[in-house]
Amino acid sequence: MSIETPSGLSADQDPSELERTGTQEVLETYSYDDDIVRKFATATLVWAAIATIVGLIVALLLVLPNMFGGLEWLSFGRLRPLHTNAAIFAFAGNAIFAAVYYSTQRLCKCRMWSDTLSRLHFWGWQAIIVAAAITLPLGITQSKEYAELEWPIDLAIAVVWLGFFGGNFLMTLIHRRERHMYVALWFYIATIVTVTVLHVFNNLVIPIGLAKSYPVYAGVQDAFMQWWYGHNAVAFFLTTPFLGLMYYFLPKAANRPVFSYRLSIIHFWSLVFIYIWAGPHHLHYTALPEWASTLGMLFSVMLWMPSWGGMINGLLTLRGAWQKVATDPVLKFFVVGITFYGMSTFEGPLLSVKSVNALSHYTDWTIAHVHSGALGWNGMMSFGMLYWLLPRLFQTKLWSTTLASAHFWVATIGILLYIVPIYAAGLMQGLMWRAMDETGNLVYPDFIETIQSIMPLWWLRVLGGLLFVSGILMMAVNWFMTWSTRPAVYEVPVYQSPRLAAKYEEVEPTQKSNLEDVPVLDTARSLEIWSRMGWHRRWERLPVRFTILATLAVVIASLFEIIPTFLIRSNVPTIATVKPYTPLELAGRDIFVSEGCYNCHSQMIRPFVAETKRYGEYSKPGESIYDRPFQWGSRRIGPDLAREGGKQSSLWHWLHFENPEQVSPGSVMPSYIHLLETSLNFERTKDRVWAARTLGAPYDFELEEAPQMARKQAESIAADIVSQGGPVSRGGVMTLDSQAVALIAFLQRVGIDIFAAPETAADPAAEPEAEVASR
Repeated sequence: MSIETPSGLSADQDPSELERTGTQEVLETYSYDDDIVRKFATATLVWAAIATIVGLIVALLLVLPNMFGGLEWLSFGRLRPLHTNAAIFAFAGNAIFAAVYYSTQRLCKCRMWSDTLSRLHFWGWQAIIVAAAITLPLGITQSKEYAELEWPIDLAIAVVWLGFFGGNFLMTLIHRRERHMYVALWFYIATIVTVTVLHVFNNLVIPIGLAKSYPVYAGVQDAFMQWWYGHNAVAFFLTTPFLGLMYYFLPKAANRPVFSYRLSIIHFWSLVFIYIWAGPHHLHYTALPEWASTLGMLFSVMLWMPSWGGMINGLLTLRGAWQKVATDPVLKFFVVGITFYGMSTFEGPLLSVKSVNALSHYTDWTIAHVHSGALGWNGMMSFGMLYWLLPRLFQTKLWSTTLASAHFWVATIGILLYIVPIYAAGLMQGLMWRAMDETGNLVYPDFIETIQSIMPLWWLRVLGGLLFVSGILMMAVNWFMTWSTRPAVYEVPVYQSPRLAAKYEEVEPTQKSNLEDVPVLDTARSLEIWSRMGWHRRWERLPVRFTILATLAVVIASLFEIIPTFLIRSNVPTIATVKPYTPLELAGRDIFVSEGCYNCHSQMIRPFVAETKRYGEYSKPGESIYDRPFQWGSRRIGPDLAREGGKQSSLWHWLHFENPEQVSPGSVMPSYIHLLETSLNFERTKDRVWAARTLGAPYDFELEEAPQMARKQAESIAADIVSQGGPVSRGGVMTLDSQAVALIAFLQRVGIDIFAAPETAADPAAEPEAEVASR
């Protein structure tokens, strides 16, 4: 089977034959490196099992918060980022690499440029995943969604992604033996360059050690940069490479050409340019400037067109082959995967509309949306690709087609059983939070009421997740049994193709407009010829220029958003009473970050009547100018903390860490006893103050006196706890030395500066009178 290119040739034919006349062709011999594909494909299956099992554990922790008896490295706040990173970068990431390495070699008619870089890429990426699996449960995190990993791992990602993977890929394109680049390669190019840009600019930090750093951005700017990165990590890591996968493997499996070449061009360029603008829709009704979130909404709505263009192109590729879907499990996975892509890319723009977002944001609706894309689109496409590759990589027959079909049905039912209850839970949360009676009071003033109402739906999600994991285990059995029947030595086919000519002069046939006999302007005839997109064929034979154009599209679109936010000071008006955190509060905030509290608590009150009645005055941009990283959150499993300061006594917080249910019956927050029994390193507060001052916080004597200042404040809070009936020590650790006291100091500070009385400047004219009075 071969994929048809726009010229009518197959992807296995060499269109450069048309350009060689009167010269002696020299055939070059080559073979494909399928060993690297086997490595990445196997890693995909292994990490799929691990990521989904961790996800199942995380789902269980919501309904059984103390399932692990309070072990800090197995808490929801620490495991949830591990699950998301494993699902995105381990499972989906390895699937992307397996697809790229298999298809690129065949589309370029050459082996990957460097076998060494291929192996460095594989082992380097697995080492990064293992490092993430170790550091995140230990609480070593930047606490920014999909960008939690600390700076040493971020540096490793940059080297492995751009140096090993990107360099090897681009050099392979340059040394290819197929003149024109097929559509899948366009999406791979966009993925590599855009993820590089996103990763680098979102992870600019000041380190204070191997396990801790602070972003150069703060508050509003940090939130803006994070969701510029976060949304486009979904776009260019979970969308564009999987579209490339779709454009190669779907036609192969269906034995049909891609439906429309022109639609693929429109789909690609509009997606690349528009997607990069959409990130701010994650920050509707927050302290982000209104123009930025409105712009994000407009471009998100525009994404309906290119996204559905890709879905239509995929599904219509199956025209004439639908009868195969009933019997071929590979096509079943692909059809459902593309369908989920269409559903997710319809729902995403819908959720970006402000009136809808006002209901959905912070609720489980977002969680359902994310999982319908991750499990339905990325998961099903990955499984379909792996089942298609399995007999080809191991050069044997698939052990059980029946088991593969069973996996399809179990996975599909599991996804539906997962997302439908969570959609219902999200709607219930949004409606209960905003419900007000005829007197203007909240119908459900106690936040925990919403949690208790959706608990049965969380249990259904556990069941759906269990089914999805079971499907992966079925695949593992099928995989192992197929592998066990492989030949003792793999056959390595050898191919021959001529090298591309150094110089290429394309002879373009004179094109006649279909409007030649129609009474229209010459401009209309020219546009009709242009719309056939023959000009794009020239770009497709110039990989370096194509890469530069894709990079420019991404960078230009990004700059239109980012530059105004950083240049217009009025976007983030300062508030005179907002002061930097004390050394102890800085230490407490770092503990808040380390424990992943943003996974459950938001720190951003929206300007809605129901929210201000529940939490207090809505959040202002100037309140978070010293927050590195920002902690606005994107989900509420617990109440918002933006106005937490002074709401509860210090003893209440202490008891809340010890056993949340003794002060908040029905809470699903786990116990944080380890904070009560772990000492705080007061000397490290110097490093925190130094970093904050380096980044612009107006500290002075605090740099040298940070440990003493922190200890003095800790003594005051500990005395408060003891005077209210709390313990002097716990687990051999004095209360004043515990990490809990630092975290309490931070929580008691959050949100109170805006209500502080402004400092009164001394009147110089009054000083002489004061001196006389003192005499």
